[in-house]
Amino acid sequence: MAKYLLVMRGTDESNAAMMANIEELMTITHQFIEDAVKAGVLLAAEGLDEPGKGVVVDFSGETPVVTDGPYGETKELFGGFFMLEVASQEEAVEWAKRVPVARGAKIEVRRVPGSDEAPQAAE
Repeated sequence: MAKYLLVMRGTDESNAAMMANIEELMTITHQFIEDAVKAGVLLAAEGLDEPGKGVVVDFSGETPVVTDGPYGETKELFGGFFMLEVASQEEAVEWAKRVPVARGAKIEVRRVPGSDEAPQAAE
């Protein structure tokens, strides 16, 4: 079994469409979560606050610089995630296909390497 992170990425347009149907989407999302729990694959699921309420810590200079909100010209923003533990990337993709999102949104599927796979420091 491996862990996979399903990252919800939306645009301004897909986020607006989602908000227009939020009650229906929440009902469908709760069903998706219940299905994943019953299947024994859901480890975590969280939505994120709107991007304007966050900050960015930029390490491109000598010292970190903190700015309000998302990156300046972001076209897609992370809106939330699901953490699953499944047998394969293919199974994670099948779950991702079931995530209720608005047209125009995307789900990024990324494997979470185990601690035994982390790069080791040269000795």
